[in-house]
Amino acid sequence: MADGIRDKAAIIGMGCTKFGERWDSSAEDLMVESFKEVLEDAGIEKKDIQASWLGTHFEEVNVGKGATPLSMTLKLPFIPCTRVDNFCATGTEALRAACYAVAGGVYDIVLALGVEKLKDTGYGGLPGGSMNPSRYRFINVSMTAPGAFAMLATRYFATYGLTPEEGKAMLAKVSAKSHYNGALNPKAHLRRPVTVEQIVNAPIVAWPLGLFDCCGVSDGSAAAIVVRADMAKKFRMDPVYVKALQIATSSGEELMYTKWDGTYVESGYRAGLKAYAEAGIKNPREEISMAEVHDCFSITEAVTMEDLQFSPRGKVKEDIDAGRFNLNGPQPIQPDGGLKSFGHPIGSSGLRMMYEMYKQLQGKAQLAERQIKNPKYGLTHNMGGTPAQNVVSIAIVGSELG
Repeated sequence: MADGIRDKAAIIGMGCTKFGERWDSSAEDLMVESFKEVLEDAGIEKKDIQASWLGTHFEEVNVGKGATPLSMTLKLPFIPCTRVDNFCATGTEALRAACYAVAGGVYDIVLALGVEKLKDTGYGGLPGGSMNPSRYRFINVSMTAPGAFAMLATRYFATYGLTPEEGKAMLAKVSAKSHYNGALNPKAHLRRPVTVEQIVNAPIVAWPLGLFDCCGVSDGSAAAIVVRADMAKKFRMDPVYVKALQIATSSGEELMYTKWDGTYVESGYRAGLKAYAEAGIKNPREEISMAEVHDCFSITEAVTMEDLQFSPRGKVKEDIDAGRFNLNGPQPIQPDGGLKSFGHPIGSSGLRMMYEMYKQLQGKAQLAERQIKNPKYGLTHNMGGTPAQNVVSIAIVGSELG
C-alpha cells in the first residue's frame, strides 16, 4: 500500500530573488538570480543536477512554451526539463514533481524552479475569468477575484455574527500583521508597516475588501535543490525534510449544491486532512510551528486558519485578536510578510513560501527579530481560483528525519 512522501525527500538548498517591480530584469534574469543562490546554498555544481522542473503560469509573456527556456537560460544541457502549471499552486507543483522523482529512486539530485514576470504584462486583480469557462457559458456572469472573495467575507460575517465594523477590523489585523513582518524582510516587495486604522479607512476595492486587503502583483523567482532523504546529510548538516505534499482540486460541486455554505474553502480543508495524515500530524494547532498561506486577500488567510484547523470554525477572530498568528505569537503565520508584502508572481509563490520555511527551520532568518524560536514543522499553502472552484496545495516540512 502506498505510504506517501514522508521522509523520502529532502531540500538541501534554496534560492529566492527579491520580489517587486523588477523592470530591470527579464524572467531569464530572475531565473539566474535564484539559481545562483540555490547552487551556492546547496554546495553543488550545475553538472550534479539530473533533472529539473520549471513552474510558470503565463508562458507567452514569461519564458515561452515548454521548459526549454530553463535548460537554455541555466545552461543545463541534455537532462530532462519539464514545465508545470497548476494556477497558483504552480510553484508547489514543481517542488512536488521534484520530490516524487527522488522519492521514487529515479534521480538523486534535482531542481525545482518557479518564475513569473507579471509587472510587464499589465496584469491586475480585476479582470474576470474562470478556471473552466466553457462549462459555464450558460451562466451570464462576470466575476472578478476581489468580488468572489468579498462574498466569502460577507458570508463569513453573516454566518458567524460579526458586524461590518467587527469584520473589517478583524481583516485589518490580518493585513497589518503581514505588513509588519514584510517590513523586516529585505526580499519583500512592500516594506512599510501599515496600521489597522489605515487599512480600515483605505479605498474599497470590493466591500469589505479595501486596498490593503488585497495582495499586489510583482515579479520574482525561487528555486530548490531536492535529494533523497537518506543522502541529505552528505551535502549539509541542516537539510529540511519533506513530510507531506498534497493537492486537492475542486470538482465544481461547491457551485452546484447547497451543502457548501460559502464560509470556507472545501479543497483547503480536504488537502489539510490528507497532508496531516501523511505527515503524522495529530493536532495541527499545536504541532505546526509556523505557516505561509495563500493570503491573496485578508479574508482568505482568515478562513484558511479554520480550514487548516489552526482555529475552530467561526472562532478565528478570537485568535487574531489574541495575537496567536503574530511573529511573536504561538503560531506565526506569514513570517516573511506573505503575498501581502511579496505580491504574487504566480509560478514562484509556492517556492518563495518554502524558502521561508526552509530558512526558519535552519535558524537562518535574515534578521534576529524575524527568527521563530525552535520551530519543528512548517507548512505552506497555495490556493488558485475562487472560493467555490479552486486548487489547493499543501506542503509540510521539518528539520528532523523520522
